[in-house]
Amino acid sequence: MRFAEKRALVTGAAGGIGQTITRLLRDEGAKVAVADMNCDGLDADVNLPGDLLERSYADGLAQAAAEALGGLDIIVNNAGVISRGPVTETSDSDWALSVGVNVEAPFRICRAAIPIMAVAGGGVIVNVASCWGIRPGPNHAVYCMTKAAIASLTQCMGRDHAHQGIRINAVCPNEVDTPMLRSGFEKRGFDPQSAIAELGRTVPLGHVAQPEEIADVVLFLASDAARYMCGSLVEVNGGKPVS
Repeated sequence: MRFAEKRALVTGAAGGIGQTITRLLRDEGAKVAVADMNCDGLDADVNLPGDLLERSYADGLAQAAAEALGGLDIIVNNAGVISRGPVTETSDSDWALSVGVNVEAPFRICRAAIPIMAVAGGGVIVNVASCWGIRPGPNHAVYCMTKAAIASLTQCMGRDHAHQGIRINAVCPNEVDTPMLRSGFEKRGFDPQSAIAELGRTVPLGHVAQPEEIADVVLFLASDAARYMCGSLVEVNGGKPVS
């Protein structure tokens, strides 16, 4: 029970990774508030539905979670979207959605949460970046840019707020077998099951990551086992380089 009596906020909680993070945190004793566009049916202690593109919602999310849970020890900024294609094929709406969800929302949540955690004596923030933000791949220009931004922000915040007892790190996955990945294959005309299997053959460990394999690393960074880590970018990629 690594997280007994801990209070956590998980964004993007309706997605494959988010649901898994929430379940594992609760299994290990945490009280969890979840945030997503629609929280219906999610197994959590507190539901905080809303649109991360709304600045007032993102600004108030940490305080809302702290009030509902009686404090806030852990935040997992897991919400994210993928925009595919080069810059020349990126619409204004693609840009606004990607920057808003992947960069601006976690920035606003962290900005509001850090003072709350500092007053309480410390806390942990885990951001979900991407291997594609560290070493960009082709035809995902805006996605790579936003994940590079959250990776850099994590490093800066990790250094700036370590003295307050707040550890801020990021997990950087490669592809993960989630509904979002599968729907992306469907939109491009591929059979998701066959595409996932073919993609898995490009991974040295032999398979595309399952949500639990990312969530386990998130929980490690949120736990006392990672107590000397701050501003770290942890790649979880099965040995597969970005390509």
